[in-house]
Amino acid sequence: MLIEDEEKTALSLKMGLEENKFTVDWVSDGTEGLRCALNNRYELIVSDIIIPEMSGVELCAALRASGVSTPVLLISALGTLDDKMKGFDAGSDDYLVKPFAFEELIARMKALLKRSKEFVKPLKVLSYGKYELDLEDKVIRVENIIVELTPREFALMEYFILNKEKVISRTEIAEKIWHITFDAATNVIDVYVNYLRKKLEKSFGDKLIQTRHGLGYMLKQS
Repeated sequence: MLIEDEEKTALSLKMGLEENKFTVDWVSDGTEGLRCALNNRYELIVSDIIIPEMSGVELCAALRASGVSTPVLLISALGTLDDKMKGFDAGSDDYLVKPFAFEELIARMKALLKRSKEFVKPLKVLSYGKYELDLEDKVIRVENIIVELTPREFALMEYFILNKEKVISRTEIAEKIWHITFDAATNVIDVYVNYLRKKLEKSFGDKLIQTRHGLGYMLKQS
């Protein structure tokens, strides 16, 4: 997976990698990169550091905290020793400073792949407190209580957990989760948030999804 927000750079890298027999998934922000990495079986992740939503360093730290050991190669114009140490401390496997020769990128990638003896198993569960979101069965559970979710409710809950304790706007929900343009004249986002909220409150008694008036919603335990 390639994570790069500058389209021209990303398309150039993707084309070059595919010419070298790599299959490439490209995403343009850290949050989407984290979601994809948690749900798919990648051999290698190449990520810029300065990307929207979540930096490459934060992404790497989140992956390691979630138990994902997929090799990560960070690329950045930030080339000081301190910058590199931050990347390695977050769990990256290599760090390449821009500008770089494309041949060096290929060599670094091949070296990481050679050291990685087997594919990493995809994460099957996302957790927040006592809540577990099953990525295979598309349900949420607490101990012996299991609640089935519709596809939209599941996608919404997944995004909330990935962005736990952060305010998420209605526009972000529309664009990042359902890939539609937000229409302020409709209340479709509020409707689905309320569907999910009611299921959680009815089954577990907790008010997890909090409203931030004028801003959006936040997943936070009381």
